[in-house]
Amino acid sequence: MNNTGPDVLLADIGGTNARFALAHTSTRPPLLDGSVEEYAVAEFPSLGDAARHYLDSQGAGSHVRDGVFAVAGRVEGGHARITNHPWTIDAPRIEAMLGFERVRLVNDFAAQSMAIPALQPGDLATLGGVQWAPDTTQRDRSYAVIGPGTGLGVGVLLVRDGRPWPLETEGGHASFPPGTPEEIAILQQLSEQFGRVSNERLVSGPGLVNIHRALSAIAGVDPGPMRPEDVTTGAAAGDARCMRAVDVFCAVFGAIAGDLVLTTGAWDGVFLTGGLVPRMLDALRHSGFRQRFENKGRFSPNLARVPSTAILHPQPGLLGCAVIAQQAGAAA
Repeated sequence: MNNTGPDVLLADIGGTNARFALAHTSTRPPLLDGSVEEYAVAEFPSLGDAARHYLDSQGAGSHVRDGVFAVAGRVEGGHARITNHPWTIDAPRIEAMLGFERVRLVNDFAAQSMAIPALQPGDLATLGGVQWAPDTTQRDRSYAVIGPGTGLGVGVLLVRDGRPWPLETEGGHASFPPGTPEEIAILQQLSEQFGRVSNERLVSGPGLVNIHRALSAIAGVDPGPMRPEDVTTGAAAGDARCMRAVDVFCAVFGAIAGDLVLTTGAWDGVFLTGGLVPRMLDALRHSGFRQRFENKGRFSPNLARVPSTAILHPQPGLLGCAVIAQQAGAAA
């Protein structure tokens, strides 16, 4: 193991799985190849126990003293609580369990946002006709990151004076704005089930199922229990309603991503991430995603110049944690 700089433990904690890795703040890229491991959250009573197991498996427990952990929830004062998650995450407690000097908790999409400066061309795929390229100048830039998985994450990255600053948001819980008569009908169906309908109720794995069930209810049929993969598999097999559900998902995703540019001023680009994006990349490319992204009335010409780029890196959350650790090490 490279000992040229301090080792940092990285973690990306979702609702189902926890991913761990190691980083060196003195190397580029800081994320160590071959160090990534993934565990089911249900296998461990706490984050500290999972982290200790990982460190022991890596033989790294004796010299790692810092951690950067991304969590799928709001972080307040060193504490985080993830919805429908068995762990209560408390930085001081984890520090004590691991013997660390510091554990830094960050929102998972703050970490995803911080991955942008470290992405390579092979980590990216362009959606639409505008290709993103790293800016080698020192001008200020603003990016947005949005990603459907178990939920819908939203983040913003501001680059000011050459330094990246992530903004933590819960933008996935903003209210869903329908843009077509069909989407109004879907909203009516979902309102009966959920009351208030957020963007996450449509643009996520469960959201794909919600769209399919709403379309089925409008048609007067009951599809029975379904999983997100049932919808995508059905669409690939030519099932008309599954295909329509995927089309609506992609169009709504594009509309919401375009709205994100307007509300955050992310004129330098939107990055699409999350577990569904690589699996649905072909569908996104051949859907109404980009048309709805750009269709913003008087601002349509402005949106037409904004890149929308899919992140294909397998662990952007861990990569962003590594960048955060490196930035903190440089400032120390």
